[in-house]
Amino acid sequence: MTERNRSEGWRYAKLTGHENEQLVKDALDSDAAFQRSFMSRIQYEGDTISSTSIGGLHEKDVPGVLRRKTKSKTDLKLYCTSGRTINVSIKKSYAGQVYFVDVDSFIDVYEQQFRNEIPLDVQYAMRLFWAGAKEDALRIINQYCSVDDDNYTLQVRHQSLNATTMKMYDDDLYHALLDWFVEHAYNIAHLAFMSGAVLSRDEWAEYVWYINLIDSIDLDELFHAEILCKASEKYADQMTYFSTTNGGTTIQLPFGFVQWHQGKMQFHHKYEKIRYIYQNYLNEG
Repeated sequence: MTERNRSEGWRYAKLTGHENEQLVKDALDSDAAFQRSFMSRIQYEGDTISSTSIGGLHEKDVPGVLRRKTKSKTDLKLYCTSGRTINVSIKKSYAGQVYFVDVDSFIDVYEQQFRNEIPLDVQYAMRLFWAGAKEDALRIINQYCSVDDDNYTLQVRHQSLNATTMKMYDDDLYHALLDWFVEHAYNIAHLAFMSGAVLSRDEWAEYVWYINLIDSIDLDELFHAEILCKASEKYADQMTYFSTTNGGTTIQLPFGFVQWHQGKMQFHHKYEKIRYIYQNYLNEG
């Protein structure tokens, strides 16, 4: 796939995503049964929706924790007659990008959002893995990898280490990075689905709604974002690991995965994983 085609694909996904959001809004506004069904699913049968709003193509950025504007995690706002506002993040497909950020911004956002410092060794491992320490990465690649190695060229092009090279270079860094993702799974899911870099809780997503009204995809399932974060935490130990493809350029997560993409951290959501951890969390109490 060429860069142009990839760019066109993202543009199409964005446009159809906004169109899908509009269709969901219209259904809530005009279809009483559809609205009642939604309110029942979030256990607010005694309340009704008085109005709805979406950002759409002209969505405005909101204040962020780094003192600059950022994208809201909320796609759809529901204003109820009781005065309650319900914030919903809408996913129209089974998988896709959910958070995309350069490594230094990720570190800054994480520390500001949760008032929790990331250890320096983990920060360094992150930078080596996601092109935030390019000179060091290239030096280590040339020291520990042969030009004949299958993944040498890819690492040099990405200017970042894969998991295999990191383990050869420093086994402690390798484990520190993976352990950090296990131990902070709740917050990582929180960034991906609820808050991102958004400062105000009024803009955080409360529900993640997998629903598609635009394509021929049979998709309609609602997840409470807080429970999703707790489920990610509960299953982090067994579902967080380095993938083996390309020597390990991806970390699998309970809700999806995070990989190198265009020199940044690209977090992906996967519906099947989310459904699995969510249902098991509820069933197991």
